[in-house]
Amino acid sequence: MFSSNLSNFAEGVNTAFIIILGIVLFFLIGLTVALIVFIVKYRESKNPVASQFRGNLSLEIIWTVIPLLIVLAMFYYGWTAWKPMESNPPKDAMHIETIARMWKWNFKYNNGVRTDTLIIPVGKPVALDMEAIDVIHSLYIPAFRIKKDVVPGTPRTAWFIANSPGTYDLFCTEYCGLEHSSMITSVRVLTQEEFDKWYTDTIGTDQNLVNAEITETPAMKGKQIVRQIGCNACHSTDGTKIVGPSYLGVFGHDVTVITSGKERTIKADEDYIRRSILEPNTDIVKGYSKGLMLSYKDQLTNEEIDQIIEYIKFIN
Repeated sequence: MFSSNLSNFAEGVNTAFIIILGIVLFFLIGLTVALIVFIVKYRESKNPVASQFRGNLSLEIIWTVIPLLIVLAMFYYGWTAWKPMESNPPKDAMHIETIARMWKWNFKYNNGVRTDTLIIPVGKPVALDMEAIDVIHSLYIPAFRIKKDVVPGTPRTAWFIANSPGTYDLFCTEYCGLEHSSMITSVRVLTQEEFDKWYTDTIGTDQNLVNAEITETPAMKGKQIVRQIGCNACHSTDGTKIVGPSYLGVFGHDVTVITSGKERTIKADEDYIRRSILEPNTDIVKGYSKGLMLSYKDQLTNEEIDQIIEYIKFIN
C-alpha cells in the first residue's frame, strides 16, 4: 500500500498521507481517552453540583497555536506532494493522446497505434494529453498516486515516471453514468527493450499485448476497434439491450428510427451504420435516448469505419 518507488510522485504523496493519518489517529485516540477520563472523573455521583471555571488565556493560546501549526504542517506536506504534479512535463517526455468517453479509455501513440491499455516504458517521463469527449471523467492510477480530472473542452496533461515494470490498475473516479464502474483498464510498464520492440512493430504488436485473439481480417480488425473505443459498453453482440441497440440482427434489416421528431423505417445498410458513427443523433433507434452517443468524427478513419461495418456484418 505504501510502496514509495512505483513512480516519481509516490513517495511525496505517501509521506503526506502517513503524516495526516498519524495526526488523525493521535487525536482520535487522545480525544477518546480524554472523553472516557472525563466521563468517569466528573460523573454525577462524584460531582452532584457542576463546577464553574473561568477562561484560561494560556490554555486558549495553546489550543489555538498548536492546531494552527498542525494544519500548516499538513498543508505543507500536501502542497509539496501536489505541486510537482502540476508542473510542465520534461521536454523529453513521451506524449500519449488520451481520450476519455463513456465508458472507455483510449490511448493513441505518435506512431498511430491505438490501444485501450496504457503501455509505457519504465523510467521514462510519460505525458498523458487528456481530453473528455462527453462528460467529466477522472484518470486515476492508484499505484503511481496519479489522479486528474478530464473535463470536456479543457485539454489537460498528467505526467509521471513509472519506476517498476508490471501491470497496474487505471480507472475513472468521477461518476460518469450508467457503466462508470466498467471504465477500468491497466497500465503495462515494460522494460525499454520490450517497449521499443512493441512500439516499432506497427502491424500487430499492440494486438499481441492487448488482445492476442485478433487476426488480420477486416472484421476482426473492426472487432478490435470496437473494443478499443468502448462501443461494447453501450452495444451488445448477443441481442441484450444496454444503453444502445445491440449489433446482433441489425445489418440488412429494417430499423425503426426517430428522425427530426418523426418516426420512420429505414434499412440498416452501410450508409446507415456510417451515419450512426459520424452523426449518431440524426437517426435515433426507437426506444433509445438521444444525446448519449457523441460523434466519432476525426477520431476514426474511413478505413476503420469500414472495418467496424465488416465486424457488424460478421456478427449478423
